[in-house]
Amino acid sequence: MSAQNSSPAGALGAFAGMIGLSAIIGLLTTIMVTPAIAVTGMAANNTIGIFDSLPEYIRIDPLSQRNELYAQVSNDPEDGYVKIADVFSENREEVDYDQIAETVIQATLAAEDRRFYTHGGIDPQGIVRAALGNFAAGDITGGGSTLTQQLVKNIFINQAIQQFPPGEERNEAVRAAQETTLERKLNEAKLAIGLEKQYTKDEIMLAYLNIAGFGGNTYGIEAAAQLYFGITAAELNVAQAASLIAIVQQPSARSLLSEENYQRNQDRRDFIIRGMYDEGFISAAERDEALNTPVDAEFVTLSTPRSGCIAADEYARHMCDYIVNLIPELESLGATPEERETAWRQGGYELYTTLDMSLQRVAQDTVWSVVPADAVGETGNGIPYDIGGASVSVEANTGRILTMAQNKRFDNSLEGGGVTTSAVNFNTDFPYGGSRGFQTGSTYKIFALVEWLESGRGLQEFIDGSRSRFEPATFTDSCNGPWSGEVWEPRNFAGAGGGVMSVLQATVNSVNTSFAAIAQQLDLCAIGETAQRLGVQRADGGPLQTNPSAVLGTNEISPLSMAAAFGAIQNGGWYCEPIAVDKLIDRNGTELPGQVPDCRQAIDSDVAAATTFAMREVVTRGTGRLSNPGGDVPVVGKTGTSDNARHTWMVGGSTRIGTASWVGNITGEFVVSNLPNGTNLRHEIFRPIMGAANAAYGGDPIPEVPDRLLRGQGVNVPNVNGQNPDTARSIIEGLGFRFAISETRADSSVPEGLIANQNPAPGIFLSLGSTVTVQLSAGNQAVVPDVVSPGYTLEEARAVLEGAGFGNISVRCETIRREPGPPPREDEGDDEGEEIIEDPVDPRPSPGNNIVIDQSVAAGDTVNRNTPVRLTVQRDSCR
Repeated sequence: MSAQNSSPAGALGAFAGMIGLSAIIGLLTTIMVTPAIAVTGMAANNTIGIFDSLPEYIRIDPLSQRNELYAQVSNDPEDGYVKIADVFSENREEVDYDQIAETVIQATLAAEDRRFYTHGGIDPQGIVRAALGNFAAGDITGGGSTLTQQLVKNIFINQAIQQFPPGEERNEAVRAAQETTLERKLNEAKLAIGLEKQYTKDEIMLAYLNIAGFGGNTYGIEAAAQLYFGITAAELNVAQAASLIAIVQQPSARSLLSEENYQRNQDRRDFIIRGMYDEGFISAAERDEALNTPVDAEFVTLSTPRSGCIAADEYARHMCDYIVNLIPELESLGATPEERETAWRQGGYELYTTLDMSLQRVAQDTVWSVVPADAVGETGNGIPYDIGGASVSVEANTGRILTMAQNKRFDNSLEGGGVTTSAVNFNTDFPYGGSRGFQTGSTYKIFALVEWLESGRGLQEFIDGSRSRFEPATFTDSCNGPWSGEVWEPRNFAGAGGGVMSVLQATVNSVNTSFAAIAQQLDLCAIGETAQRLGVQRADGGPLQTNPSAVLGTNEISPLSMAAAFGAIQNGGWYCEPIAVDKLIDRNGTELPGQVPDCRQAIDSDVAAATTFAMREVVTRGTGRLSNPGGDVPVVGKTGTSDNARHTWMVGGSTRIGTASWVGNITGEFVVSNLPNGTNLRHEIFRPIMGAANAAYGGDPIPEVPDRLLRGQGVNVPNVNGQNPDTARSIIEGLGFRFAISETRADSSVPEGLIANQNPAPGIFLSLGSTVTVQLSAGNQAVVPDVVSPGYTLEEARAVLEGAGFGNISVRCETIRREPGPPPREDEGDDEGEEIIEDPVDPRPSPGNNIVIDQSVAAGDTVNRNTPVRLTVQRDSCR
């Protein structure tokens, strides 16, 4: 039977022509609701009055349509765009009438409304049949709904879904659209009549098949065919079509999503197949073939939904999810977040993202290859862990997000995809589908460096990083201070020992104690405010911590936030909020603006140049060397490792691109360095991504640093050795330094109580505000006198040593050895007849008896006065 484009006809149409459609409807409605009238005492004419007061018509508005997401093919917009996702608020793909198999139309008629093409919106026979059921039940249990009435109900359900986001408010609206009440039944009936006046039968049939629910979040016959059988609606055979239409009445009990529903689906399906035969739609052979096809695992071919971010391009699924969470902020979709979400659920938009698919593939392939998605297990003490990796890149002068990659593949299904998948976007903040952030470690030191430079200090100023103990009360924090509590003892990583060094060198080697000393000279609140000016915020939405240890990166921040902040520093201090949408096109073909770049001068350009220079040194000769891709475009950056190496970072890029790469614990406290090549994984991610970014986007030379930001405000440390501490304090503090006296005294020959030594040493160009620590002399050392060269006797030597303060003297005796002289030689004479004197003994001088010939501590050495000194003396006999 072919579908007909007919108007209300048949018995009801003829009857209406004689006495008027409204009267008939009133009569039939009264019959239908008689049980309710009996209970409430409502008169029939009141019922008809309610009917007359209801709306006259309802429109078949456009259903929610797919939203299509696109990404740039490359960095050049001229290369065009590629579709990366279809996103629906419902899993629906609306199709035209000629895209639906005839078997579906036939199954729908057999199951839902066999007189569809002969009635005018309501079916008198169906109403009478329902009325009998209502009499028997004593309540309104059914209303003889036609397919047109069911369409009305589904339109109301769809409007509820479009009006409200998922949640209780939506659920309540859907329940109201479905409840069995007198008013709703009357409403459906009257609006069904109105629909039949406005639309053809084929239009009503098509609207019904496009709007009907088929279980879960699947709506419309096309999405259902794809989901359950992996084919289009145009390809459905008799058994498949009947099985899908069987779902419509009771989706939760008959959908093919669960094998538990298979038998209930088959029972209803077989009823529909027999009805198709009874109506002459199919032959006996077709009926038997369909009935002999069991509803089982072979019959059903569940496929992955083709809509939603879970079905997006595998390289862009997390970006897709980020976009979906961003919808309430897209001003072109409406005046309020609620209007924007409603418009998006209605759909029909083409959304063009900022993603560069060429660079994104490099980034995603790199992360996948470097950090295994199944890096999960337990530590030695049984604590579970799960290792993640992520990288994101932004265009510094616009904020456009170019890449967004992570090791876990996107899966937001209720069942999940196991340990190798995640619905959490590691790159972004919690409100956008992200995590609650990760401790940034030493990458956060850059914000202290920026504040250091903004306060007029320089890279070449020296700072004392030798101290390992810091009193919290000595730090200034105008936001949350003063701080108190236990002494803070930051530790340096191996190879990054403390000591007096330039701020530049402290940055290059990432010395924790040096940056603790730097923070001690600044306002911790100002460091946090500097980070905020560069767009840094905690991923969980809380305020940035400003406690002393925060300078070493204890705040949990997202990679996207860090990438944008560093991109701004590298771009002359020009910060741009990250954006992900370039433009939209609505269902009418109208182009709408996306996210307009929101940029500002966040920090002074000279300060940005000095900071960038320091980060370049980090990459060329410091902790970030392994992240250097080489080439003509200079790359800068800063490494970071959190406490116990739970998180590792490399953040930086070029003057045009900001990139943040992270490897760390999603859950657990596994030491990342214990992974094979663990501490280098961040570099293995960052290096190839920046190499590809440089090739595509280029970069500028590192700007020169003004002399004032190199030399800064330091002063050469004066020499206060040998002075009393009060005098030294006035000198040191008068120059702008802090003065401290060590708790321990130094072994020194300087008189007790005077300054024996100082740190930093005299002449160092030290930053103002730094601490000069002096150590007072214990006065316990002296210079060892020379008691050998003068030829002292033992008594004389002892007296000299004791006079110098040395009393721990011992003696060693050595016998004098006298050797015979050389043999006589013959008189050879000479012209002057010189006399030859014979010398029968060795003519060399011999030390006298009891003379000191050696001392165990060298003359001129400065040693403690209780140091043992052994004297060696010669005697004729040592007995």
